[in-house]
Amino acid sequence: MAPMQPAAHDYARRLEARRVSLADAIRRHVTFGNLRAAVFLAGLAAAYAAFAWSWFSGWWLLAFAAAFFWVGGQLERAINTRARFTRSVMFYERALARLNGRWAGTGGETGERFLHDEHLYAHDLDLFGEASLFELLSSARTRIGEDTLAAWLKAPADPSTVRARQQAVVELAPRTDLREDLAVLGESLRTGVNAEALAVWGERPPGLASPAVPAWVWALSAAGVLAAAGAVVWLVAVLGFLPHVNAGMLSALRAYAVLTYAVCQVVLWRFRASTAVILHDVDEAARDLGLLSRVVGRLEAERFSAPRLATLRGELNVEGLPASRRIARLNKLTDLVDSRDNMLVRMIGPLLLWDVHLIFAIERWRRSSGPALRHWLAAVGEMEALSSLAAYHYEHPADVFPEVIEGPPAFEAEELGHPLLAEAVMVRNDVRIAGDLRVLIVSGSNMSGKSTLLRTVGINAVLALAGAPVRARRLRLTTLEIGASIRIQDSLQSGVSRFYAEITRLGLIMRRADETGRVLFLIDELLHGTNSHDRRIGAEAIVRGLVERGAIGLVTTHDLALASVATAMGSRGANVHFQDVLQDGRLSFDYRMRPGVVEHSNALALMRSVGLDV
Repeated sequence: MAPMQPAAHDYARRLEARRVSLADAIRRHVTFGNLRAAVFLAGLAAAYAAFAWSWFSGWWLLAFAAAFFWVGGQLERAINTRARFTRSVMFYERALARLNGRWAGTGGETGERFLHDEHLYAHDLDLFGEASLFELLSSARTRIGEDTLAAWLKAPADPSTVRARQQAVVELAPRTDLREDLAVLGESLRTGVNAEALAVWGERPPGLASPAVPAWVWALSAAGVLAAAGAVVWLVAVLGFLPHVNAGMLSALRAYAVLTYAVCQVVLWRFRASTAVILHDVDEAARDLGLLSRVVGRLEAERFSAPRLATLRGELNVEGLPASRRIARLNKLTDLVDSRDNMLVRMIGPLLLWDVHLIFAIERWRRSSGPALRHWLAAVGEMEALSSLAAYHYEHPADVFPEVIEGPPAFEAEELGHPLLAEAVMVRNDVRIAGDLRVLIVSGSNMSGKSTLLRTVGINAVLALAGAPVRARRLRLTTLEIGASIRIQDSLQSGVSRFYAEITRLGLIMRRADETGRVLFLIDELLHGTNSHDRRIGAEAIVRGLVERGAIGLVTTHDLALASVATAMGSRGANVHFQDVLQDGRLSFDYRMRPGVVEHSNALALMRSVGLDV
């Protein structure tokens, strides 16, 4: 039996400790729940004894009330503790599932919202969706973190950025406590804050001339408080509970309340336009900030030495209140905006000029903290994306960081494997496309491993240029723009054939090569939807056109006639192949890439083995 790897041992130890803590939290939850019920019933019995039988003074019931509220507070803390340890247990169970290869569909975010048909490789390389690279990597709790990680996977970074991220990932990798804390913050749901909308709102010009509430508004609000109190006294007197209040005083209270209410309505009408705009904008942009505030607060507690991490941590430093407290304050203001629907606020809000005070408070916040929002959000997003890559590095210590170099397009890998495949079934291959060699033509039968090779090259290039470790013994590459044609499908709704969809994608890859001169193309079964004559001519023209534009890549085919394309390319092209063996009517594969063209085909023999008369 293979020894348990360090990450698995660490996770298993922590999981056991969290399960013990969870069991204790459950016991406390049940204990205080029962105790609160017992205190409530004892209080009812004491009230009956005090008022029905006069056994003791009713003032003793205050002790039962105090005990009830104290137990209620303990119960709430026990519930929160139970929820926190439940999320911790789930966090480590999912972490162990990743290590055991059973991570797909275990509650991770799949990132399907990042899939777009026009992207040149996201769908082809399983970047998003169920059992995708994003589901394996992402541990972000905020939408900003998910957006940042997705952006890194969908576009390559330059060498200096990659190296900075690699240093940050190395420092973050052993900080399991930080990743756990971020995972258990708040509720189990992720925050849906729209980072761009929030940043734009923070940068918008002021909606009020001054963020200071005018003195006369404060004075009128104070008068409104007195009017509300007077209205209560008037109502209580009318109901007969204050028989000694004379009619003249009641009339004066009523007149004062009515007059003050009228004046407040005039003021609210005066600010109606600003109120509508400011409250609408904050409601649209600044929602669901509670979790974001806690995430920022947790990151503020960390200290880093890696330059990129130190810079990001510095983005959260502000004079006065820290960023987490400021975001929490904005979250509180949005809660107060929602409170306007409360019946009590609807009744007394006009007398207090509630809406006016709200819009001034929101504008004060936006003037003092709004311009920094974009920096805070970007820092949180990048921190979470780096933390996701760090978890992957911690869990796969054998995966290496690639060397990203300057120069002409190149991709040189030793023992390259697919990171979404379990180690037990994954087969590694060496792949080199550099120097004079610009394209590999990969031949072989269906299911022999050709398409998997393309995805292996592509997904490791994605990881490398995002700043993550790769599944290889060594990888050296330049910054490359990936263009893939692997999962091209026809569309009945759009009236597009598979062949037309393929050549459309090839045209996009060609244009991308024109624009950048550093494309890595991955083309599966090139032009297999047309006749062999046109396929041979078209394939050579496409490959030659890509190579002449500076691109490098791999092309697979099961049509041995296309092997001549590599010959026509001279030193810029080479043939490699995967082979299969038919034994007892069954095909077997070793998924090893070999030089040269595949020398035999088992297609006819396989057809005969299943009963076809060929």
